[in-house]
Amino acid sequence: MASNADFPPVEPVRVALSASCPRCGNGKLFQGLTKLKPACSACGFDYSKMDPGDGASIFVILIADFLVIGLALYVQVVYSPGLWVHFLVFGPLAIGLSLWLLRTIKALLIALQYRHNAHQGQIDRG
Repeated sequence: MASNADFPPVEPVRVALSASCPRCGNGKLFQGLTKLKPACSACGFDYSKMDPGDGASIFVILIADFLVIGLALYVQVVYSPGLWVHFLVFGPLAIGLSLWLLRTIKALLIALQYRHNAHQGQIDRG
């Protein structure tokens, strides 16, 4: 089994945008939309210790709500469209943006967790 030292560092933003392995940058991180794979198919890195928790969800709620509600308010004040326009435009926008952000931010948090060698439930008493 290869150690972490055998792989050059992968930028967390690259991992987030490509949803790739934080160790090798080649294997896919997710199976499906946001469920982590058990391990990397390219380097065999075990993803079971990687857990972003609810952090990604909180960021998605804050960012997506700010953008979608702000844009909807702007459109309402400037153009005053009917309510159907808001349902037709901003409903799908909110759903699509939230799903994309959830996947991207979850991958970013996992990459940062890997880069800083963070482990759940451990306190550094160095």
